[in-house]
Amino acid sequence: MNWAAAALLAVATLDPGPGLPSRDQIMAVPPELHAQFQEQVIRKGDSTDERLRLLIDFVLNDPELQLEYDNNLTRTISETYRTRKANCLSFTLLFSALAREAGIKTQIQEYEQVLVWYQNNGLVFNSSHVNVLVKRGGTRQIVDVGRNVLISRYRPRPIPEQRAIAFFYNNRGVELMAQNQLAAARQHLDAAIELAPTHAASWSNRGVLELRMGNALAAERAYRKALELDSRHGAALANIVTLYQRSGQDDLANRYLRRLQRVQLDDPFHQFMLAMDFEKRGEYGHAVPYYRRAIRLHGEEPAFHMGLARSYSALGDVRRARRELSRAENLKDENTRRALHAKNEERRQRAGSVAQQVSR
Repeated sequence: MNWAAAALLAVATLDPGPGLPSRDQIMAVPPELHAQFQEQVIRKGDSTDERLRLLIDFVLNDPELQLEYDNNLTRTISETYRTRKANCLSFTLLFSALAREAGIKTQIQEYEQVLVWYQNNGLVFNSSHVNVLVKRGGTRQIVDVGRNVLISRYRPRPIPEQRAIAFFYNNRGVELMAQNQLAAARQHLDAAIELAPTHAASWSNRGVLELRMGNALAAERAYRKALELDSRHGAALANIVTLYQRSGQDDLANRYLRRLQRVQLDDPFHQFMLAMDFEKRGEYGHAVPYYRRAIRLHGEEPAFHMGLARSYSALGDVRRARRELSRAENLKDENTRRALHAKNEERRQRAGSVAQQVSR
């Protein structure tokens, strides 16, 4: 899910673009999907636990549905069904809507920082993430379409559906901005801010949009609002630094640049990306200290140790390379053990629930 854009781009031509979908339009389950869901889940599931199992199998494994992970576009539920493609937010909204119909209580979770950075049309996106938490008695189960591509720094936090809808508008706004549909992008970002006025990323994105439309003062106000909400918001800091540099306000640019550098120094993902850049260029000696700093800041991530092992190996330091490789493998094994323990505990709880039902 693309929540933060950090770039300064040329002013583009206004294009009215697509209209703003309502909340009901975003969440509407199309008749064809509703019919499949009734057949595959509701009619076959006699209990909440059984319906949950069937629902998960339906959205992740059903050969007729065959949802494919696609982070290029945020879609309504109907669009997700029509294209069979979903990013984490579109999948979460679809799953939540179907779970509600099946009588299953869910909670949307937000991960504030995950490592999925990429470029598109001159915009740099910092992808955050959402998924679904299902609580049943003493068990907790996470349903996640993008679980295999994430490195998460912080624990998730529960959010209301309204905030998830705000994220939908924010995502769409950024996507429309990348397509130079600036009027539609403004409409979507305004809706995002109206629903979640404390979401710093939406304000930062609004600043990018204002700048592309030639409104430098409005862009500055939006960036400052984002930083008022989150003083360590990396994208907003990068945006305002670029704004002041382009306008020749060097004192202000340097002041915010120092703040940005302090934030980046404490960000393991930023250090990791710097290390990978050096590694890709074959500058392994420069990559090592950045990998090491990423590990000091967030030492439980196997990918950081794997990167350091590769760099040590390229430098001919076999002993350190083996040590880091061993640490990476141990962390992977530990993560696997935790996942298996959670799954076994869930099965045990489910078996106990079934036994109680039979005894009655």
